[in-house]
Amino acid sequence: MTEYRIDDLARAAGTTTRNVRGYQDRGLLPRPLKRGRIAIYTDLHLARLTLINNLLKRGFTARHIADFIRGMQRGDDLAKVLGVDEILAEPWSTAKSERVTADGLRQIVGSSDDDDLAGLERINLVKRVDDGAAYVILDRDTVHGIGRLVDLGLSLPSIIQVFGKLEDQVDGAASTLISAAREEFVSRRGEGWVPEGEEESEWAAVLMSEMRETATKAAHNALNRALDRALRLELKDYLTQTPDDAAS
Repeated sequence: MTEYRIDDLARAAGTTTRNVRGYQDRGLLPRPLKRGRIAIYTDLHLARLTLINNLLKRGFTARHIADFIRGMQRGDDLAKVLGVDEILAEPWSTAKSERVTADGLRQIVGSSDDDDLAGLERINLVKRVDDGAAYVILDRDTVHGIGRLVDLGLSLPSIIQVFGKLEDQVDGAASTLISAAREEFVSRRGEGWVPEGEEESEWAAVLMSEMRETATKAAHNALNRALDRALRLELKDYLTQTPDDAAS
């Protein structure tokens, strides 16, 4: 581990020795090691200073940073430190998971091809564990549904390709929604804002809760409407095709 004297540490972190001492006095930075009369700092001090500088640039105050660091030292997660753990502690996804052996997954999806299993992992439906001896199915309903489609004659690689495209498009929609929520926070409270007191924490929690519920329903209903439209168009096109058209 690299060792620094205070001047070297300040220079590496892009700050001043005065700031380093000030952060120590406020409890933001651990005390250095002592080697005789010389104060010795390490990469851990540099990492903490980098974190402090980044938070200051984002508009956090020294008090916010102190609360943040104390919370993280207690083992609190970021949501709890920022005061919105009630709404963020539970993942938005409610998909059920399942642990199976590698052979069990092959039976579910009807394929013994390792490339197919890798494809399922690539689109975040399964996760390989125990050096490939087992898998965690991250979305049980979808993976078992894919297995039923394969049983009906669909190609697993084609299904993986389609679901991968769907995942990418949903990622884009989710990014749009979350970015909109962030812009709302910034426009109302300013960049780097964190809740202060119960009233502000409640406002943030209610806003995110309503966004979650509305966005989930909107996405579900929009996908159903899009499937209806696509099915009607494909069915119409299919029924108007003559045997000669299909052959050509």
